[in-house]
Amino acid sequence: MTDPAPSSDPAAIAQPAAAEHVRVDFPSRAPAALAPVTTLLNVALVTLDRPAALNALSFDLLDQLASALEALDRDPSCRAIVVTGSGDRAFAAGADIRELAPQSAASLASGGGFRAWDRLAAIGLPLIAAVRGFALGGGCELAMTCDMIVAAEDATFGQPEIRIGVMPGAGGTQRLTRAIGKARAMELILTGRTMSAREAQAAGLVTSVVPAAATVDAALELGARIAAMPPLAVRAAKAAILDAAERPLGEGLARERDAFFGLFDTQDQAEGMAAFTDKRPPVWSGR
Repeated sequence: MTDPAPSSDPAAIAQPAAAEHVRVDFPSRAPAALAPVTTLLNVALVTLDRPAALNALSFDLLDQLASALEALDRDPSCRAIVVTGSGDRAFAAGADIRELAPQSAASLASGGGFRAWDRLAAIGLPLIAAVRGFALGGGCELAMTCDMIVAAEDATFGQPEIRIGVMPGAGGTQRLTRAIGKARAMELILTGRTMSAREAQAAGLVTSVVPAAATVDAALELGARIAAMPPLAVRAAKAAILDAAERPLGEGLARERDAFFGLFDTQDQAEGMAAFTDKRPPVWSGR
């Protein structure tokens, strides 16, 4: 999770904490550039708001982020979430080194600050990271905790913790390896180098690369397309896809089949198949 600030701004993540570090919005209409998408009413935009610190992931920020996403996960009007960073320099430049430097193994294990990562991983709604600028250390781990990554052409990814005497601690060794393979993950993590958005796309880490100014709009458009799908099926499909990376194939197949069967007891399944037969658009109820 830990990460030094980019060398161009070494003091960036030593800024004092603000009272609130996370903003939640529901954009009401899509920008004209996203036509034919017209509404984003079911898509939440969650913004990390520590721009002076390049959105460094303090324990307070992570706790606030987890609480915000959990509240949205319980909101039936929300069907997809975009997570981004304020400003155009960083999604999140890393962890807050000022907080981490005085820690010990015992204080980290007993302090509970890392529990927020488990809460983030438990969100059932689809999470889309909209990444501009630096996504390093904890910032890269946060992007990978999301289900899809829309990256700006100016985005930079990496796990450079080795450069300050530690290693990724919030999923970097596990999720990066699953995303890009052992050999690439070894080289990136053990040397601490970063990779561009285009390299990350070629390696399979990011979903798409877009012009920098269009990053959030492109992520919202993807969220709107997902939000237009039946919500129970979306949640079930997300859970099954995550299972694929964590379980033996036979167990994953069995859990997928159970989830598939379960959807046949929902109103959305009946509506979707009736709409297909009637050649009309379906109306999803989420039941």
